[in-house]
This record gives sequence, C-alpha cells and structure tokens, in this order.
Amino acid sequence: MAADTPRREAFFLPGGVTAGGRFCLVTRAEVPKGTLVFAHAFAEEMNKSRRMVALAATAFAAHGWNTLQVDFTGCGDSDGDFGDASWAAWNGDLQDAWRWAEAHLSGPLALWSLRSGALVLSDWLRSSGVIAPLLLWQPVANGRQHLTQFLRLKAAGEMLADADAKASMEAIRGSLQAGEAVDIAGYRLSGALASGMEAATLALPAAYGAPVAAFEVGPPDRTEVSPALRMLVERWSKAGVQVRAEAVVGPAFWQTQEIELCPALIEASVKALEGFS
Repeated sequence: MAADTPRREAFFLPGGVTAGGRFCLVTRAEVPKGTLVFAHAFAEEMNKSRRMVALAATAFAAHGWNTLQVDFTGCGDSDGDFGDASWAAWNGDLQDAWRWAEAHLSGPLALWSLRSGALVLSDWLRSSGVIAPLLLWQPVANGRQHLTQFLRLKAAGEMLADADAKASMEAIRGSLQAGEAVDIAGYRLSGALASGMEAATLALPAAYGAPVAAFEVGPPDRTEVSPALRMLVERWSKAGVQVRAEAVVGPAFWQTQEIELCPALIEASVKALEGFS
C-alpha cells in the first residue's frame, strides 16, 4: 500500500453516556512508531477543521504515526445530541479512547489537540496522571474566554445592540448556571458542558516528563506566537517541561467561511513528531 493511502478503519467505541457509543476513526501507519490520540475542537470549529485533520492524519501515517480520532459525545458522528454532552462526558470519552489505543495500537502513545481540545486533554491529564507527548494546534488557554466567544454568537446572530448584547449575555450565563440548556448558532449548549469549559484552563503538572510542541497559525508578518501562549511556554519551561512553540503561516482553517488548509502546520508537526518517539 502506498504511503499516501493509509488504511482507515471506522468503528463505534461502546460506553459513555449514550447507548450508541462514540464514533472513532483510526488511520494506520504501515510501520508504526507510535499513536496519536486526537482531541477535536468545539462546535462548528470541529466541522470546519475536518479536512485539515484528515490530511494531517494521512501525513502522520506516512511518517509512522497512527492516529485515533474520537468524536466526543454529541459531536460529529457519535451518538446523542450536542445538548447531551457534558465536560465530564468528554473527559470520559478521551479516557476510553486512550484505553482502546493502549490495547489495540502499536508503539508509545501521544496526544494531539486542536483549539479547545487542549482544555479537554489538560483536564484529563490532571485526573488520569498520564504523562505523554503533546502536539497542540492553536491551543485555547482559558475556557471562560473561549465560552464567552461562543456565547457572543447568539448576540451577533440576533443583531443586538451593545447594551442589549450585554444583557443577553448575562441572561444566557444565568440560564446556564441554573442548569438550563441554551440554543446558540445551531447548537444546544447544556449547563453541564458550559460550566466545565468555563472552569477549564490549559495547565500541566510541574516537571511534566514528556515533550510538548505547540503551534499557532497566522499571517506571513507574524513571526512569534501569541502573548498568551508565550506566557504558558515560559511558565512550563521554568517548571522543567521540555516545550517548544512556533508560529506558522496559514489561514485560521477552523473558522474560515470556506474550507481552507494550512500545509505549513502539517509540515511543522511532522518535524515535531520526530522528537516524540
């Protein structure tokens, strides 16, 4: 089989909070060096990035890395509606995917995330005690800020004035804190999911004993990562973590109107994986 046509296998991982299970897709390398378990982005960002993630999985397989993608509860092709999801359920989905990869895929395991997927894996790492290499794409560092950006879509969709938008945001947060679900941009957001994201931050244990590679995408004139990521990298480095961060040129494919790609991000990630095995 040619290197550019890796074997892909789809299946449903049983368990979780819904009866039908979580949809998983394995992209297999011919001669595996290891396996990446992928934590996807939030809501529409997940859909926008599907093509980019698929191309990356193909490239990783060509360089010896399996990839296991799991659609979290209520997302993508997994069972249940988005409104069924909770932050705890998504942590459980990642845990189950990791266990499946340990049992069925070759080589050492690593974690790969896009955007808010970094928050999920960060929470899971703290609770599980797992230490594994991390490949972070455009990582979100603050769950509350990320949730706020999503909630603003409701005000934007309703074309509210600034004062009305502020009142609307307060009402939305009040409903979520009361445990009620809110419909935003075609997604039904539960209070359990919102509260978990709001409390999440991207953090690692001191002296985290595995390499971390973080990448951000931007225009050609941007040569450094964002101040938020730079602060994280400095903090982790001082704590003894082996971490590198890099800005690459390309579009923000997770939020562009049309489906776009960022080959430079894949190329940089392939190089980073050389330090994972």
